[in-house]
Amino acid sequence: MKFSEIKELSEAELHKKLRELGEELLQLRIRKQTGQVEKPHLLKSIRRDRARILSALRPKTS
Repeated sequence: MKFSEIKELSEAELHKKLRELGEELLQLRIRKQTGQVEKPHLLKSIRRDRARILSALRPKTS
């Protein structure tokens, strides 16, 4: 997800997306521990997307 796409979302949509990415990241971490991850690069991608969303939320909440 690009930052320009994230900026267009509302605050409620950002919170929902953040929650979904958190759940997906948790599932990937569990599967990584058991050796079942087909695409390990997704872990890094999801972490970065969550950071972008948190960065976008910061100015809106202050």
